[in-house]
Amino acid sequence: MTTPLVEIDGDEMTRVLWQMIKDELLLPFVELKTEYYDLGLPNRDATDDAVTVASAEAIKRLGVGVKCATITPNAQRMTEYSLKKLYKSPNATIRAALDGTVFRAPILTSRVAPSVRTWQKPIVIARHAYGDVYRGVEALVPENAKAELVVTSPQGTKAYPIADFDAPGVVMAMHNRDDSIASFARACFNYALDCGQDLWFSTKDTISKTYDGRFKDLFQEIFDAEYAEAFKQKGIEYFYTLIDDAVARVIRSSGGFIWACKNYDGDVMSDMVATAFGSLAMMTSVLVSPDGKYEYEAAHGTVTRHYYRFLKGEETSTNPVATIFAWSGALKKRGELDNLPELTAFGEKLEAATLLTLEQGVMTKDLASIASGEDVLAVNSQAFIRAIAERLTAAC
Repeated sequence: MTTPLVEIDGDEMTRVLWQMIKDELLLPFVELKTEYYDLGLPNRDATDDAVTVASAEAIKRLGVGVKCATITPNAQRMTEYSLKKLYKSPNATIRAALDGTVFRAPILTSRVAPSVRTWQKPIVIARHAYGDVYRGVEALVPENAKAELVVTSPQGTKAYPIADFDAPGVVMAMHNRDDSIASFARACFNYALDCGQDLWFSTKDTISKTYDGRFKDLFQEIFDAEYAEAFKQKGIEYFYTLIDDAVARVIRSSGGFIWACKNYDGDVMSDMVATAFGSLAMMTSVLVSPDGKYEYEAAHGTVTRHYYRFLKGEETSTNPVATIFAWSGALKKRGELDNLPELTAFGEKLEAATLLTLEQGVMTKDLASIASGEDVLAVNSQAFIRAIAERLTAAC
């Protein structure tokens, strides 16, 4: 390696897996260069979350990052970790800094049939990575209060009534930006052209006529002006529909397309797609910024339940596949950007060895419980990673 990866460590069981993967699958094969940032919750608290901002700036500078799953604390976590305050989602902070689009695709193995019997090809979720509830401002509202949305501009101030509260309640304001929506649209159109796949986009503009309507209008304007002819020549389609109709169509489809969603919709739908294809731990996730910066991560959480068992010395069988593919994706991209074909080839061999291990029936319990074949062997996390290492050694 010539240029370091931005290595972003995380929390709980995925942090344990992170080190296993480095020790067994990376360091024996690659002269690994990374710029390390510890986004474990204790260090975020110690740095007042400045480490999260620093990691995002590092990705801007170095171009490629790989991130472990992290905790977004709630009140219970605040007490558990004795935090100074409830910190924002580190993913949201990094995504806002890069203003990118998250592309999530399932990792398929013939051993696990999708729960949706019609699905034959992967469904890629393209998730807008800015705004919505992830940058929302919210408040508890007391009884007999009035809530208004106030917008101040050079032309003056205008107040939009929200509600009169004759009982206590809650209020939240969300926002988005035209330039971010436009970047999201272009990222989706370019990705569809690169993959040669149809692009679906869905919102709820019949209800959210201004907010969601803005997404719909900007997507259509950009498509018509910049991409319609290229899509026609490629033989692919851009298709808009309401989010509820999209869900029904997705369930009836055979797959093989890209489904673009707003931030919250993409968060929920990517979990649904991943689970239906087999497991949340079987989905890749890459954040792509408009200026070509990349951050690879697993699309799942920190696996808290397994971590508590691990602390008690009990055996765990946490699926590391998505985290392995985060590393392989980052290494492949680093190799591509730095003109290091050997590094790119290693990333491909790492993925192939992981899939071969699954195809040969060796897997963690989450997959073994739904896999086909009488030769399936359920193993713990470390045994699974070591099985991959054996196959990777043979391939290298």
